[in-house]
This record gives sequence, C-alpha cells and structure tokens, in this order.
Amino acid sequence: MGHGRRAVKLPSQRRARIRDGLRVLYLVAAVLLLLPGAVEAQIRQVRRVLILDDLGYISSPGFAEVDQAIFAGLQKSPYRIELYHESLEATLFPDQLSQLQFRKEFARKYSSRKPDVIIVAGSESFKFIAESHESFLRDIPLIFCATLKIPEGLNRDLHFTGVLGRLHPEETLRTALRLLPQTKHVVVVGGRSRFDEGFEAIAKQAFQNYESKLEFTYLTDLAMPALLERLKHLPSNTIVYHTAITEDAAGERFIDSAQSIPLVSGATNAPVFVMDDVNLREGTVGGYLVNWADDSRIAGEMAVRVLNGEKPEDIPVAMSNDAYMFDWRSLKRWHLDNAGLPPGSMVLNKPPNIWEIYKRYVIAGIFLLLLQAAVIAGLLWQRTRRKRTEAELRESEERFRLVSNTAPVMIWTSDSDKLCTYFNAPWLQFTGRTLAEELGNGWAQGVHPDDLQKCWETYSKSFDQREPFQMEYRLRRSDGEYRWMFDQGVPRFNADASFAGYIGSCIDVTERKAAEETLSSIGRKLIEAHEEERSWIARELHDDFNQRITLLAVNLEGFKKDLFPRHVQLSLALEETIAEVKELGRDMQALAHRLHSSKLEYLGLVAACTGFCRELSERHQIEVEFRSEDIPKKLPQEISLCLFRILQEALQNAVKHSGVQHFQVSLIGGADEIQFTIRDSGIGFDPAEAIKGSGLGLISMKERLKLVDGELLLNSQLQRGTTIQARVPLAAKAMAAKAGV
Repeated sequence: MGHGRRAVKLPSQRRARIRDGLRVLYLVAAVLLLLPGAVEAQIRQVRRVLILDDLGYISSPGFAEVDQAIFAGLQKSPYRIELYHESLEATLFPDQLSQLQFRKEFARKYSSRKPDVIIVAGSESFKFIAESHESFLRDIPLIFCATLKIPEGLNRDLHFTGVLGRLHPEETLRTALRLLPQTKHVVVVGGRSRFDEGFEAIAKQAFQNYESKLEFTYLTDLAMPALLERLKHLPSNTIVYHTAITEDAAGERFIDSAQSIPLVSGATNAPVFVMDDVNLREGTVGGYLVNWADDSRIAGEMAVRVLNGEKPEDIPVAMSNDAYMFDWRSLKRWHLDNAGLPPGSMVLNKPPNIWEIYKRYVIAGIFLLLLQAAVIAGLLWQRTRRKRTEAELRESEERFRLVSNTAPVMIWTSDSDKLCTYFNAPWLQFTGRTLAEELGNGWAQGVHPDDLQKCWETYSKSFDQREPFQMEYRLRRSDGEYRWMFDQGVPRFNADASFAGYIGSCIDVTERKAAEETLSSIGRKLIEAHEEERSWIARELHDDFNQRITLLAVNLEGFKKDLFPRHVQLSLALEETIAEVKELGRDMQALAHRLHSSKLEYLGLVAACTGFCRELSERHQIEVEFRSEDIPKKLPQEISLCLFRILQEALQNAVKHSGVQHFQVSLIGGADEIQFTIRDSGIGFDPAEAIKGSGLGLISMKERLKLVDGELLLNSQLQRGTTIQARVPLAAKAMAAKAGV
C-alpha cells in the first residue's frame, strides 16, 4: 500500500471525528450498494463481498480513499451487494498474538458466512490470505490491489487476480536531473517503521547506479525536529526525495501525507520529490507516481466481473496506470521549466488563463489575504495578552485599508451574514457613493437590473457552499454609465477554522466584452455567409447541373438506341458512359443534399438527422445508432440548422479520426432544452490541443451554439473514446434568436 497511508496516534477527539465521518461514508456506500430500490432489492440476487485492508480507515485515512474507489467499482454490479469490511490494523497491533487472535476471529466469522468475493487492499492483507490454510477460503475468488508484489508461497488452491503497483524512484530522479541539471546532492528522507524501511529499500536500490555521479545522504534515523532542522540548511544544488515517515527515531507516529509531507516540504530549502499521488501535496514537486485509488477502482470492477461468472485466473493481472504528475505551484516556486517535463506529464493546480491575464491583480489580492491571515494568526497566537492583541488588530486593519485603498483594483469584504462590511477607495470613486451607502446590501443598487438576479444567485450559492466564485455583471459608474465588471471572491476563515466571510476584487472589463461582441458578430456574419453560399451551391447543383446531367444521360440513351444493333461495340462503350454519367448525377445530388438538406427544411430535424446517419453509414460502411425522444415537430430554423451542422461536423470528424466503426447519436428533447450527443469509443484526443490546432471544427461548433445561446460540452480521453454534447435552451430568448443559419 502507498506509504502515505500508515498508522498514527491521533487525539481521541480527532479520531472520533474521523471515525464518525468515515462511518457516514460507509453508510452512504451501503445505501448505494445495498438499497438501490425497494422493489428492485426484492428481485436482485444477493452477493457477499468482503474487503480486507492493512490499516483501516481510522489508522490510515488514505485507506478510506481506497475503500471509496472500490465502492465506485462495485456499483456496476447487477447484484445486490452485501458488503463486509475488516482491517488487520497492522501498525496498531503488529505483534503475532494479536494477528493470531484476528486470524481465529476471522475464520470464526466467515467460515459460516462465506463471501462470494474477497478484495484485499495492501501487501499485508494479501499475505494474510495467501498464508491462510483455512479450507473455506479455497474456493473463494480473491482480488488484490494496493500492493507491490504477489507474496511468495501462495496457497495453490487460491483463485486470484488483481492490480499490481510499482514505485518509480529512478524515473523520478532522472526527471529531477533534467529539470535541475546542476544537482550534486540527493537527500533521501524516511522513517523507522517497518513500512518506512520497505519503501526506503526500494529507493536505495533504484539509486545505486547514480551513486558515482551524485552524493546521496539518507536521513532516515532522526527524530522529526532534528530532521526538519537539517532540512533547513541543505547545501545548494540539492534535491530531496521523500519515501515515507510514519514513525521517527523517537517513536512518534505520523500520517505521512497529511503530517510528514507538510512538515518536510515546509522546512526544506530544496525541491521535494515524492513516490505516489497521495503525497503530491502543496510544497512537493511530484515525479513518476503510482495511483493507488485508480488501482482500487479497477479491482472493484474485476470483482464485478467475477460475480458475473468470470474466473479470476481468466482475468489478466493489471499493472497500475502510473503517470508523471507535478504540482504547478512547486514548479513555479523552484523556477522549473515545464518544457523539461516528460511527454504526457500531468501538471496539477495550474490556474486558468484568466488568472495569468490579470495576475498583477491576483497577486495584489493574495497579498492582502496573506497580510490579513498573518495579522489574524498573530492575534490568535497572543490571545493571552488580549489588550495588546486588540490594539494590534486595529493597527492591522488600518494597514489593510491603507494598502487596499492604494491598490489598482476595487476591493470589498463581507461578513458571515452575506452583508458587505468594507469597500476600498477605488470602489467608492468608481460608484460615486459613500461607504455608508454601499455597506450591507447597498452595493446591489448599482448593479444593472438585468444582471442583479444572476449576480445575487452566484454570490449566495458560493457563500452557502464556502467556495470561490467568479462572475461578470454591469455596475453603474459615477457618471451613470454601466460598465462590465469581472468580480472574483474567496472565502475567509478564522484561525479556529470558523467561517468569517468573503473578500473579493473587481476590475473593469468593458473593453474586453466589447471586443468579444465584435468577434461574435464577425463569426455570426461568417456563418451566415457560409450558409448562404452552401444554399446557393446546393441549388445550382440540384436545379441546374443535375438536370443538365440527367438530360445528357437521356440524350445518350437515345443515341445508344440509334447505334444498336449496327454498332454493338460502340453501344456497349456508350452504355458504360451512360452509367458513369448517372453515377455522377447521383453523387452531385448527394453533395447538394449535404450542402443544404431539403429534409431539414420540409420534414424537420429528426428526419434530416436520420437520413444523414443512414447515408453516412452506407457511404463509409459503418454503424451509426441514432435515437430521438420528445423533439418538438416545429423548431426554429436557426436551432434545427445549428444542431444539424454540428451533427455533420462531429460525426464526419469521428468517422475520420476515431478508428472505430460504431457510433451513437442521441437527440433528446425536454421542457427547457434539447440535448444532442455524439459518442464513440475510439482513440480520443486532447481537447486543449485540438482547440489550439489548425482545425476549425470545434471552434465552428462553439460559435454556432453561441448564436442560439447554447453550449458545447466535450469529454475525450486518449484510448477511451470521445463524447460531444450540444445543449440548446428552448427559452423564449433562444427560440427567437436570429442566428442567420
């Protein structure tokens, strides 16, 4: 199991909170798995599934993630699952007597209530079952996960399969050396428990080939305070490789990912690389990481296959779907170039482009938040000296107001009751109102009436969920003109984790909105011109060229009759020419249909889509499964044509690039919107790279949907297929939209 999930001594109240929280998790999972419906539960057959893990959710919160992933995989089962859970608690009770008592109790409980499948999570649990000689285990299928190797001396009667993980210290080190070519020192940090030593041994063996090139230092026998002090004074050109610290030299226990990692990354003056995704926390760079939760999900799906009748030995053992994963914040902190990352690397926590565009304003906002947090932390730290603390708080608030009043952005704060408590000088200068007029909900008087409801709903929803938000609305300037504002807010919390309210900043984006409107207008006109040109070409092909070709075929038929039977050879050659002319006419008619569908105009969207799917299937020898539900017979022409063009573009691209022969198309209507979905199970692609590329397909689809107030949802993963969904509202505004298409 991942080394970020070891046992730790927690305070009793904290252990109780974790236990109560995870009991709720198991209760929810039980409701999902055991009670899918009152009537259905009486019909579906029952299957028993036992999950056995190394440490348990109390000793290791990381195993709660593993269990949750297994639950996700088991939800695909057609049976009603009767779920059992046991834990070895290998770190809390490592002695042989405790393990022997557990083994006896385990045999007593399950020999008379045999599970249909056992899922073991962790090396110790796998070894426990492998070494067991209990007769009732011989015929029970076994699925393993969260383990690095198959135990030696397996019971020959066991029927098993599962997912093997693999750690990659050497690959991580190679990547670190590419990012930091001046590296001379490698400091490996670890702990003293049996689990820690196992992971340290893997790292030490992987680094043997580099000991002649680099200086390695293993800090694995220190108490945590001494270790942190050493890490503060590392020499330059050093990197840190973290293995596992679940117990230090003083016998103190830690949760590696939740406690050791923050301590190590916060103390060291060098970049920290880690072993698995659980330890990829803020402050660590990353590396080539194993993904334990994904392994557990696959194990749950394997268990479903076994319950459905497959034999474990017929299911190949899978390898962990590992990946290069890095934290964007740490890359920036240590000035590491993204170009040096291995191909296909995942960079997490990278902010959206809008943050980069307005980074100076974001930095100013973060500075203010950090300043306020630092002041609050200082005040709480000196709680025993209340009078001095109150004086320092008043002083910090004055500094906050001084800084915010000179910032180049409009800043506001609110309390826990959603009422605004402060607006800086730039805000008041913009609105031309006094602070007293803006406090509470007074600021809403300046919001444009058409934007007020959406603005308030966004603010209230984010406030209730304690989540950051971004929104755009029009705000009245002091001269009476409404200007578009980009407003972003983040929740504030006190030192005791209680909610304190929000702080936010606004910037004027009117010019950017005007530019977007101009681009949208140009796009609308281009699409209009495109459709007009398609219609004209289609009419010319159908009404002129196609008729002329038909007339030519008729004339050739008459000429053939005049030649036959005097010139047989010439008649045969002429017959072939007539066939080619007719084929040309049919192709030209099909081209005219694709350019401008008469079915769409006279028979409606469903008939046009059905005909196009059938025509594409016949032309490319593929299978297109089309279904429609509750589509109104009369739709605005602009909506029908928009969805039809999206079908043409998306389905033709899928046929060309997906590499599969089966496609699913659904057109589902509702009271408020129409959903159009095109799905395939092909090779997939990277949506971000596709948008950046030279192709115009996705851009064209998005622009068409904008004209009818619709949106495009794209989900594509490499080797896992692509789903394109278009959603168009049927509200009065959308029904009356003039898209020109």
